[in-house]
Amino acid sequence: MKKIFFSVGLSLLCIALYAQEQSTLMLSNGLKFLGTPYIAHTLDVNSQESLVINCDEVDCTTFVEYALAMTLAAENVNTINENDFIAWVQKIRYRDGKIDGYASRLHYLSDWIQNGVYQGFLTDVTYKQSPHMLRTEINFMSTHPNLYKQLLRSAQDMNKIKAIEKNLSEKEIHYLPKDKLPINGLPWIQNGDILAITTNTPGLDICHVGIAFYVQGKLCLLHASSSEKKVLVSRIALSHMMKSNEKWTGLRVIRVKKAGKTEH
Repeated sequence: MKKIFFSVGLSLLCIALYAQEQSTLMLSNGLKFLGTPYIAHTLDVNSQESLVINCDEVDCTTFVEYALAMTLAAENVNTINENDFIAWVQKIRYRDGKIDGYASRLHYLSDWIQNGVYQGFLTDVTYKQSPHMLRTEINFMSTHPNLYKQLLRSAQDMNKIKAIEKNLSEKEIHYLPKDKLPINGLPWIQNGDILAITTNTPGLDICHVGIAFYVQGKLCLLHASSSEKKVLVSRIALSHMMKSNEKWTGLRVIRVKKAGKTEH
């Protein structure tokens, strides 16, 4: 089988991180993408829904997906099996790992998280650690079809998306309000955790996602930034980022679980 080797110049910090556990492997894999250009809509290049893998251009979600797939497909600290990586991307991105049209892609992060928890490769840390609850009326895609060309040309896909939105809107989720997040993070938020930012944008559940990274004792965000147009580590603590953004309301903390090989 083919192997993928990562020999790009890694800092001593990255090499040290490799020796630690699964969540920290997630961070080290994320750090491999530093400087990668931010490009939106890289998954919408085909007329028919199909698996697209483009590690040279990412948005905030695909960046996390690729780092997660690398972590789950890892054979050792710096080698992954290519076939396993491809299979994991599909399992992460699509409901039950099956490609069945545009609506089978997990467009909403709440749906993406729910699928990962159900499939057994993610755990919702906020569910166990935070008593704060959030319920959002989710309908952004169906109320903004002009932003999604697939929905404009397919009434069937639109109806499926509406049904998904209705199902997601009926659920309450645990989250951490942004005023409860200290500058130095919390003991139960680890390096390599997936941080999904909740929002007050009407119709939307989560507006951004990245990876937790403690820098000099401060919880920062490793993410694909649309404003900076690349993958980077935030210059300021995540708590300050959240306070300065009126649309960000809090976060969900999701952790990768050790998993065996996926079927492909």
